[in-house]
Amino acid sequence: MSRKSSYILGLYVVIFSTFFSCQQEDERQGIAWKNIEKGLQTAFISAKNGDTIRLDAGHFWFTRSLMMDGKSDIVIMGAGMDKTILSFKGQQEGAEGIKISNCKNIQLIGFTVEDAKGDNIKVTDTDGILFSKVKVYWTNGAKESNGAYGFYPVLCKRVVIEDCVAARASDAGVYVGQSDSVVIRRNVVYENVAGIESENSNFVEIYDNHTYNNTGGILVFDLPGLTQYGHHTRVFNNKVISNNHTNFAPKGNIVGMVPPGTGIMLLATRNIEIFGNEIKDNRTCPTAIISYDLVTEMSQDKKENDASGQPVNHQYKLDSLYDPYPNYVFIHDNIFSNSHWFPTMESDFGKLFLTKFFMDTPDIVIDGFSDTKLKDGFVFCMDQSEASFANLNIPENLKNILTDPSPYLCKEGIVKETTFKFPGQ
Repeated sequence: MSRKSSYILGLYVVIFSTFFSCQQEDERQGIAWKNIEKGLQTAFISAKNGDTIRLDAGHFWFTRSLMMDGKSDIVIMGAGMDKTILSFKGQQEGAEGIKISNCKNIQLIGFTVEDAKGDNIKVTDTDGILFSKVKVYWTNGAKESNGAYGFYPVLCKRVVIEDCVAARASDAGVYVGQSDSVVIRRNVVYENVAGIESENSNFVEIYDNHTYNNTGGILVFDLPGLTQYGHHTRVFNNKVISNNHTNFAPKGNIVGMVPPGTGIMLLATRNIEIFGNEIKDNRTCPTAIISYDLVTEMSQDKKENDASGQPVNHQYKLDSLYDPYPNYVFIHDNIFSNSHWFPTMESDFGKLFLTKFFMDTPDIVIDGFSDTKLKDGFVFCMDQSEASFANLNIPENLKNILTDPSPYLCKEGIVKETTFKFPGQ
């Protein structure tokens, strides 16, 4: 694309912004909110491959989703995370704030999306998507009525989420699902049910993030009945601090079983390496490794729900390709600390840990379920000389809880760094 075409398209948006803001202006919270809805949606539709859509500084409100489909090499660029604000608080049509589908090499840079009815930004079936210096959140606090996901790329390839902020999602602030070649780095994520969640995704790197005051800081899940199953994920050099927020997920959603006070949780996934993280002041489960068997046992609601997040699947054993047990997990060189004396009492996990461990909640917990078809059973090992450990032995009703880590000690894992060409390179 030529500089001239980029300039013209940017000017096009500015012209529409100016026109419609003159026609409609809403004074809310002492801010002049301008309506650029028609102009920006037109720019999304009419953009030619290689164009840059530039968004002015200002506060802009929308009544319906902004949609882009079938484009390549598009840059959507605001004036800055705290300067260009797109609000969907009065949304009347559509579920997402921004929805991008069937695209290639899309970059979203330097703006905020807030208060969408459903997900703030959803991207599907796209090869190459970059989120950089973008903020997604809900302005009225952490509530069950908030949308499920802040960032929601699903069925994508080559995903980068970097230097972003995500807050107050009723499922996950930063989510990637059924995707391949993913980097999630240097983000600040707070007051979500799940801070960062990788689900059924392959070759994922999660590093240098700060997750705090979520229910669970970082989740790596593998769920049944989806298009693919996840493997090869590295979670490293993150600050996973004080994730003790009340769980406000809609009833029936799988993240609803995450106990407040969870740092990192792995569920039914494989080839995972967790290292170099600061895991601090997560009151209940600093690091938990669990099976889908435990999820279904914990779920009291046997009915599927219609919430936008993932429900618990009680028919998971009908999926012959699904492995409900985590395998090949390597945990090493993390820093654990906890200034809290007791786990939270807002979950069965917290009450259990208080009963079984009193004021000495273990740093690393496994549930004790294993695949009887595997010769070696549950495959997990660690190199954490200072960390406390517990195998809860839940299949035997918590009898003979094992706290000796020696059967699980090792010095090396098998997960390798993922490499791919980022969008924009």
